[in-house]
Amino acid sequence: MKVAVGSDHGGLDLKTIIIEELSKSGVSVTDVGTNSTESSDYPDFAAKVVDAVIKGEAEFGVLICGTGIGMSIAANRYRGIRAALAWNEFMAKMARNHNDANILVLGGRVTGAELAKEILRVFLEETFEGGRHVRRVEKIEDLGTK
Repeated sequence: MKVAVGSDHGGLDLKTIIIEELSKSGVSVTDVGTNSTESSDYPDFAAKVVDAVIKGEAEFGVLICGTGIGMSIAANRYRGIRAALAWNEFMAKMARNHNDANILVLGGRVTGAELAKEILRVFLEETFEGGRHVRRVEKIEDLGTK
């Protein structure tokens, strides 16, 4: 599995932990930055992870900013991206099962490291249920054409 990971300065510490966790699990990781605590703009890093997912260079993405809100908004501007901000394992499970989310978003300043690792584990282990959810995901995709 290949995962692209990006953060702004507010998510840098958690990004480092997430990359270490993914690497320990044998996941191939692409780190798109930031690698500095200097103020940076989250849309720039969201775009890099989105690009990797859209081009098929990564199966999934992980985005981290201070709260996760900005990254969620930025990533979901792109057709074909379903970025889900998850605060707990249940949200991660539902994001994959019902929404076929392809990017997990975390809040580096509001989510502890151990919880973030569990959220990540659940997100990557779960699958899309299909069925009635296909119709809903298709409607989301159609919104990009209006």
